Amino acid sequence: QVQLVESGGGLVQAGGSLRLSCVVSGRTFSSYFMGWFRQAPGKEREFVGAIRWSDGRTYYTDYADSMKGRFTIARDNAKNTVYLQMNSLKPEDTAVYYCAGRPGILVTSTPYKQIPYWGQGTQVTVSS
Repeated sequence: QVQLVESGGGLVQAGGSLRLSCVVSGRTFSSYFMGWFRQAPGKEREFVGAIRWSDGRTYYTDYADSMKGRFTIARDNAKNTVYLQMNSLKPEDTAVYYCAGRPGILVTSTPYKQIPYWGQGTQVTVSS
């Protein structure tokens, strides 16, 4: 079993930055992919990106060009933590951000039902 706990959300003005953290605990997860999703009010949950725990290779959304170049995923093995660095935030980035994990590749096309581990979510609100 894997447990995920996010933190770091909050209220920020447009143009600002936030770094979300996801502490991972539980069974061995060296072969896992850890990812970030977000869900805005009235919208479906969308994939932001993921990182392969073993070597740090990152995968970002195939869609949502608005996120590219502004969001970066990283991990700290020693702290068992995955990060989502968000820069130049926009009001449309307002959403609940979720950390997720699975024992296999995690990309835009991965079905939600194939992602067994989820955090509780952290709210990010960007004011204009």
